[in-house]
Amino acid sequence: MEPIRIAVLVSGGGTNLQALIDAASRGELPHGRLSLVVSNVKGAYALARAEKAGIPALTLTKKACGGQAGFEKALQAELESRGIDMLVLAGFLSILSGDFAARWPRRIINIHPALIPSFCGKGFYGLKVHEEALKYGVKVTGATVHYVNEIPDGGEILLQKAVDVLPEDTPETLQRRVMEQAEWVLLPRAAELVAARLANEKESAT
Repeated sequence: MEPIRIAVLVSGGGTNLQALIDAASRGELPHGRLSLVVSNVKGAYALARAEKAGIPALTLTKKACGGQAGFEKALQAELESRGIDMLVLAGFLSILSGDFAARWPRRIINIHPALIPSFCGKGFYGLKVHEEALKYGVKVTGATVHYVNEIPDGGEILLQKAVDVLPEDTPETLQRRVMEQAEWVLLPRAAELVAARLANEKESAT
């Protein structure tokens, strides 16, 4: 059976993309194929990771597309032309509209560096999430993979993994531990879960 074609949306260094690439190379993504990487930031290092792995990659910016609506229209056209089946947001620092998400029901997943519903929603991204966790004094944090809907970080939760907060933690050390112990583990696992479901649905429909 043809594998599910996955597009990965990125904005920065692409460490979560690398976790997906590494998992695929280990045979841990049997139902999916990493078929496209899209960056909304010119020169993002994630694009170099995609190139090294032989994955087609492109840059689409809101500025070049004339705003959010133009960006989403161009993105949708690229995804359709390449036969993409599902999207993985891997450090993608732009909120997709409810209209766009509605076109991909239970086909877009996102990784968030906290245990939703803690430290999530609009404005909670990157290092800010870990700064807030430390400020609040939580003893446990972690990461969550969830489906994307019209509410930022509001979709159905797929997987979560807890990570201990240590007394000497800085936002940077906590961010690194959450990546290593939770994000890089959960995202490939969740991508395979969704790809397997979509593959089964495709098979049932034929």
